[in-house]
Amino acid sequence: MICTQCPLQCKALRSETEGRGRCGSPYSPRLARAGAHFGEEPPISGSRGSGTLFFTGCPLSCVYCQNHEISGLKIPGKRVDEDALSRIIDRLLEQGVHNISFVSASHFTEPIADYLTKHPLPVPVVWNSSGYESLESLKRLEGLVQVYLPDLKYAEDALGRRLSCVPDYPELALKAIREMIRQTGPWEMDSEGILQKGVLIRHLVLPGFIENSLRVMDTLEDELPKGQFLFSLLGQYTPMHALAEAGILDAAPSLKRPLLPEEFERVWDYLSFSSLEDGFVQDPSAAGEEAIPAFDGSGLEP
Repeated sequence: MICTQCPLQCKALRSETEGRGRCGSPYSPRLARAGAHFGEEPPISGSRGSGTLFFTGCPLSCVYCQNHEISGLKIPGKRVDEDALSRIIDRLLEQGVHNISFVSASHFTEPIADYLTKHPLPVPVVWNSSGYESLESLKRLEGLVQVYLPDLKYAEDALGRRLSCVPDYPELALKAIREMIRQTGPWEMDSEGILQKGVLIRHLVLPGFIENSLRVMDTLEDELPKGQFLFSLLGQYTPMHALAEAGILDAAPSLKRPLLPEEFERVWDYLSFSSLEDGFVQDPSAAGEEAIPAFDGSGLEP
């Protein structure tokens, strides 16, 4: 296909063998791991976990990527057709997971939308993304996705170009989030406190870029309808040693270290005086490479 699934509109002829475009991916979805995941916010993970599918490849090239092992296709992942995807999801549902979560799947929107159209799921579908989405792709997901988990990484275009190598990140992410809110309406939870529909916006605080976090919160207050979304402030930034050793973090040396307590306290204090009342805070104690799933192909067996 001539690919226009993400805002980069690279128009690569994505096939199984060549023409993989900016995301580095063929047309058919590829997975690095599937399983019940307990590391998300409480209304996502709950007591039984979120049935999480980790896809390989990504249109962004974040220099600090916490999932860098699979975002750049260093681990190529396993190709999954419709039948294989059904088997994987059925196994997760049998485990009693609260939802099925598609993580970093934006560059596979077309085949996943086709799948969900043919195979409606009995639990909420969660779309966990960078926030860098095209409106056309999101409209393909309307009625198929009940819960959106977008990032809002940056408040300045220059920072998006510097740290994620994409143009117009704040503008495009805000447009995407508005579309997500339009599709789902206000957030709703069930009697167990599990999110059934709505938008939960995440922001990871980056060491040395505290002003960006403050401006992201200002942007959410100023640009989005109040009471229509949840906000999650993430303090568990983990410096990736492999990226530092490769020199990838040299352009932003502060990303080689963990978040300082005083940095996180400043952001948390700012949040406490904002109008962003509905949401969650994850403090830096949750940081560490051991908290990142092993992308070893588990859960993908025939």
